Parts: sequence; C-alpha cells; structure tokens
Amino acid sequence: MNYKFAFFSAVVMTGILALGSRSSPQQEKPRTPADGHEIHVLAPHQMDGKVMGPYHHYCKAVSSEVLECLIYESTEPNALLKQVEYFVAKGVSRSNVSLDTWNKFYHDHAVEIATGRVQVLDRTPEEAKKIAEAAAQTDGIIFHLWWPDNAKAPSGVVKHPQSVGHKELTANEYNAK
Repeated sequence: MNYKFAFFSAVVMTGILALGSRSSPQQEKPRTPADGHEIHVLAPHQMDGKVMGPYHHYCKAVSSEVLECLIYESTEPNALLKQVEYFVAKGVSRSNVSLDTWNKFYHDHAVEIATGRVQVLDRTPEEAKKIAEAAAQTDGIIFHLWWPDNAKAPSGVVKHPQSVGHKELTANEYNAK
C-alpha cells in the first residue's frame, strides 16, 4: 500500500470529520470552578519590605462572603499563576481569626483602596466604583505560591504578601469591623 496516499487519505478524512462536527449543534460546556474570574483588578503587593507588581487579579464571587482572585504578573495567556487572594467579609474574617493572625496575614481592603493604588480594569467607571465599594467591605489574605519569583520551579515555601499601605489594627479597630 502506498503510505503517502494512506496518510493523505487519513488527513483528508480527519478534516472532513472535523468540518462535519462543526455544523452540528455544540453542546454547552459544563461550567467549572475555574470559570467566572472576570473582575480584573490591578494592584501592587508588598513582601519582605519590597513593593512588587502591580499584579493582575482575576476575581469572582464564590459566595456572598468570599471572593477569590487568581493573580498573575501579566495578562499574557500563558502567564504563571503566582498568587491567590481571598476577599473575606470583615464580619467573617474578624470573628474567625485572631487579631495577631489578622495583623500578620490580612489587610483591610478599605485602607488599600484609599491609597489610590488599586485599579478595577475593563469596567465602566460606575461598575468599577461599585466593585471597589463592595471590596472595601472585605479583608484580604494573599498566598504567594511560586517562590522564589524567578525560580524554574516553586520551592514549596508559601509567602504572605501584604497590600501596600497595610497598617496593623488595634483591638478597638479590629472589633469595630
């Protein structure tokens, strides 16, 4: 048998089958937890006294009390996931985390937004304002997963960057929620 002809025939048949499948109605793809990270926020972080970023946060609400953000250094389609941040309603975070733990790992998004360093991208000014107002009602905790930053593989060490402008809370501020 002529192998070139067999190969050519297989390629042609594959193309015909692919084209034929395009004309049939596509089934809707089931949604996954990765879907819906469509709120795009740009903000720097501070780690070990050094300002880093700004980082691109792609966020979604997972409940009425929690938003999660996948954080990248760029908007390139193949950018590495470097960090994850949770936006937790202040009433939830502050009633479930000690003040010492909060001061070490968490930050108040109202304080961060007030610095002017946070930008909500890809939205109208009105939508961006509403998103910022909702975020101001939350505390954030960041997990930096790929460390050291320029390593070829992550070391397994997880760091906790802070927002630029983070300030530790007193007991009275913390309990005021």
